[in-house]
Amino acid sequence: MTAAVVLGGGFAGVLAAAVLARHADEVVVVEGDRYPSGPSPRRGLPQAHHSHVLVTGGARALEELLPGTLPTLYARGAHRRGLTGDALILSAEGWFGRHDTGAYLVSCTRALLDQVIRGRALAGGRVTVWQRTRALGLTGDAARVTGVTISRAGGPPETVEADLVVDATGRRSQAPAWLAGLGVPEVPEAVVASGLAYATRIYRAPAGLAAGMPAIMIHPGATDGRPGRGATLFPIEDERWVVTLTGTRGGEPPAREPGFAAFARGLRSPIVAVLTAAATPLGGIRPYRDTANRRRFFERTPLPEGFLAIGDAVVAVNPVYSHGMSIAALGALRLDRELTRHGGVKPARTPELQSALAEVADPSWRMAVAQDGRYAPEDAPPGEPAAVPRRARSLLSRAALTSPALATRLFHAQTLITPAAITPAAITPAAITSAAGQDPTP
Repeated sequence: MTAAVVLGGGFAGVLAAAVLARHADEVVVVEGDRYPSGPSPRRGLPQAHHSHVLVTGGARALEELLPGTLPTLYARGAHRRGLTGDALILSAEGWFGRHDTGAYLVSCTRALLDQVIRGRALAGGRVTVWQRTRALGLTGDAARVTGVTISRAGGPPETVEADLVVDATGRRSQAPAWLAGLGVPEVPEAVVASGLAYATRIYRAPAGLAAGMPAIMIHPGATDGRPGRGATLFPIEDERWVVTLTGTRGGEPPAREPGFAAFARGLRSPIVAVLTAAATPLGGIRPYRDTANRRRFFERTPLPEGFLAIGDAVVAVNPVYSHGMSIAALGALRLDRELTRHGGVKPARTPELQSALAEVADPSWRMAVAQDGRYAPEDAPPGEPAAVPRRARSLLSRAALTSPALATRLFHAQTLITPAAITPAAITPAAITSAAGQDPTP
């Protein structure tokens, strides 16, 4: 009999549990919240009210893990938008042409996505969920994790034995401290500030503008005269739009009216301001500030057998890149393949599994850090990618505006179809000339 305990019943945790149910005899999910009965935001998820999309790589992984999930989401009002054919994207250098790159995104509320995933992943009775239950720490020693200490609904501590404990508790993971308590060396960590803040509001779409509305993305521009202001508008279920305004230090979007609307009018394109002026606001404006890129290098730590971390507990990038859920899905898929290859849950192999999960998340981390270095005054941590130089970014973006071939490569990387980071070494005039057949000289 093999038993696995997953700490955290969010997106990453539920997918991990669904995978483990195929390879272990007993799977328990420890979740601090109580799940809502319908598609409502979960109390313990601060970013639940903001924009959430699955990019192509993550959507494909999710469908492979739980076949039929994407059709279910579409039937319940989620939208698929091709990039750039079904999107209006204003980069720092101009508007992208609209053509089919094969990349796409899936947009809906996080509440709908979570409800559909829980319904499919937890079906069949192979997974037990303990709601309103807190994880207090790990049991075992530096060589082997043997279980977890929990508290149900504020009750006394209990010990639950397990062959495998999976940390899926996200950005605020306490696993490094818990491991230290067992005598494990410190887990190396890198934090690269994005300097980004954002504010989100839901709108009822005007009549006739709901079904076919393209995704809209206004990237921060170098000629704004203000630090990095941008916006996104994505269609979501029930004929609504989710609108997010972004800004960096000194130019944060206001969380109250009339400042929110004024901020939208001040962007390089008025399209989001015009559309929201014609729409009906639903509820208030919700700010969010926890946007730093954070990576815990569990794979560089002599981890004990029987422990594994997944999802945002390992790598959590700036939410503006919309990679979090997709990396969680890709990580769960990789976990499934590795467990199949090794013949099931074998605690001795968990350090090897941790390296595989780090490999999945690495392209997203490198892409985000290379881009966000332009905002953050801090240097990149040792061994991590430096910011992509402004000239290199400009060359790439400018060439991609008119080159379908280069735009396809760019969006395949950004949507995790092709896990290749956009790094200074990869962006050279010669590389752009080769890919786009253009003179890259500005």
